[in-house]
Amino acid sequence: MARAPWFFAFLVLLVPLYGERVTVPLDGTWQIDESVSADDRPSGFTHTVPVPGLANLASPPFADVDRFDSRELIENRVRRKMLPESARVQTVGIPRQARNYFWYRRAFRVPARKQTAILRINKAQFGTAAWLNGVKLGEHFGCFTASYFDATKAVRWNAENELIVRVGAHPAALPATVPAGTDFEKLKWTPGIYDSVSLQLADNPVIETVQVAPDIHTSSILVETVVRSHGAAAKTALKFAVRTWPDNRVVAISDAPAVSVVANGAATARTRIRIPGAQLWSPEHPFLYTLEASTSGDSVTTRFGMREFRFDTPTRRAYLNGRPYFLRGSNITLHRFFEDPNCGRLPWDRAWVRKLLVDIPKKMHWNSFRFCIGPVPDFWMDYADEAGLLIQNEFFIWTGRNMPDTWRQWSTDELIAEYKEYMRDNWNHPSQALWDACNESEAAVLGEKVIPAVRGLDLSNRPWENGYNTPSGPDDPIEDHPYLFGNAAFQMSNLETMTGGTSTNSGQPTAHAAFINEYGWVWLNRDGTPTLLTENVYKRLVGADATPEKRFLYNAYWLAGLTEFWRAHRNFAGVLHFVYLTASFPGAFTSDHFHDVSRLELEPHFVDYVGEAFKPLGVYTNFWREELTANAPRTFAVMMVNDHDSPRKGTLRLTLEDARGQVAASTERPFELNPLGAHTWHLTLSVPALEGGYTLKATAASGSEVPTVSRRMVRVMRAK
Repeated sequence: MARAPWFFAFLVLLVPLYGERVTVPLDGTWQIDESVSADDRPSGFTHTVPVPGLANLASPPFADVDRFDSRELIENRVRRKMLPESARVQTVGIPRQARNYFWYRRAFRVPARKQTAILRINKAQFGTAAWLNGVKLGEHFGCFTASYFDATKAVRWNAENELIVRVGAHPAALPATVPAGTDFEKLKWTPGIYDSVSLQLADNPVIETVQVAPDIHTSSILVETVVRSHGAAAKTALKFAVRTWPDNRVVAISDAPAVSVVANGAATARTRIRIPGAQLWSPEHPFLYTLEASTSGDSVTTRFGMREFRFDTPTRRAYLNGRPYFLRGSNITLHRFFEDPNCGRLPWDRAWVRKLLVDIPKKMHWNSFRFCIGPVPDFWMDYADEAGLLIQNEFFIWTGRNMPDTWRQWSTDELIAEYKEYMRDNWNHPSQALWDACNESEAAVLGEKVIPAVRGLDLSNRPWENGYNTPSGPDDPIEDHPYLFGNAAFQMSNLETMTGGTSTNSGQPTAHAAFINEYGWVWLNRDGTPTLLTENVYKRLVGADATPEKRFLYNAYWLAGLTEFWRAHRNFAGVLHFVYLTASFPGAFTSDHFHDVSRLELEPHFVDYVGEAFKPLGVYTNFWREELTANAPRTFAVMMVNDHDSPRKGTLRLTLEDARGQVAASTERPFELNPLGAHTWHLTLSVPALEGGYTLKATAASGSEVPTVSRRMVRVMRAK
């Protein structure tokens, strides 16, 4: 029998009264000091530091706080002849500082007495150990996942508590068997507690984890709850309430059968909850729900979205909520941004992060990101949920094809443990669309042991991407990094005869769905100077004496053209450019497109050209010659794509405009595109007799939508 809304509202009042968790936030200003030995706790703390944050934000500052040359960076410099062959190392790297550890300290009081107290440190590097009131709570090696410590026996319920947290000062502070992050282009490795810290107080039995797996086909969720007793055996019912977010409207309640938990043990229960008429989550409609789960002693609230994301090998497409869906987006390498001179406290400034993840992506027509080689603080994923971004969340491993010693040193058991934690920390986020095992790495252990060991933990069965390795599952995708400008012979005119039908990772067509999440190789520092990797590109194509303004113009022009090209040929399920946010400084390998990163002001040419190239209604002019013959007809192929889930029709206009913006030649025709469709039209222009510089412009206008424009720089010349 259907229940009236007041019935749910009445019953749900029982849920908070069943069990209650008290969370004590421990973010803020901590004390910090250093040591060489792991056992040498400082006698006094003479510096302060923000938590969350990094140790390079300490006041007064520490000398050489993030100086560390990783094995991968040394290898990269040897390959580039910047270091001799003898510089290679077999260790994880070489510390360039006179310390091995940082020690964090803070005092706090608890507001309530409960049967259990669990310390949670969301993320810290490099390796974490914790003491409460002089009692060691434990150690955690993971640098990218949350650590939990049972503090029940050490907490002072009616007095001040002293919490000490020790982190490694550099990756070499961890055992060689533990992955601490690998990156061939990262120059600084900054330690710190870079995500939130809290103490969670509850009565037994406590909820250890909750996983929500949506089923859009039955309008229901499967909830897996792990319940633990830190003490005597217990028996408890489980109560659930589902509400809309943020208006907190009750849409479902459920009571599960009683769960029995053995003394100092755990039990797992699965409960299916119907959500009548559930609204689906998508980038276009990021609708969110909350689930509150309660035992007799504890309660946890988590957010989720009703969505299904997968790839399909037969069609080589991505599917969102049962429909083909094309990814458009970019990359964020936050752990490289940590070394940026302007980084400071920006990654923890919520207004800055909201603009970065919510406001700007909408203007750039992006629906997806890869969080590349390094995780983000938890609240970034919250904002991605709210913004409607599909996130490819990449584990911090990049070892390339030729560094097997790294994989032989790492413990497979440790890898499996950390990948499990990485999934646990993210599996309720609807923005978490794709598990990414590594970046550009060749290691059989991932596909043979690690992914099979953890894949089944995700009740939503999200796809996995596996670097240079064979896809682990039959419908897993591959990523492609077609850095065409990395070839010294490449010219944009080469695109006229290309289709992008082969994978640059394998050199062969792939049966699996493929998506591009890196391309370009035309990076510029924020001051307009080429990066370490692109000096020769700009010398060859725009001249050694080119101004920063000219380089910025061509950077945006090329990136927009490549974006149009990859999208137009529809060989890829998604196109994500590299890179939206990273570090920029003299000697950096790559850079982003911010004119002012503190204010998040993008370089204007990038916004103008690349913003057009990512519009859902895409236009690509397949013409890259620099010259047109004066006073002669010319036919141009104009390719269009429609990423919308509904048809588009309108007018396609092709013009030649002079330097003043005056139209010197034009033609137009109607167009019509099916939902998610693509088509190529051939339009003929009468090239004017007047010589000079022109802009060839293809403009697609559909209804009241802002038109999409594809531009080419050309010069009209007399016939030779």
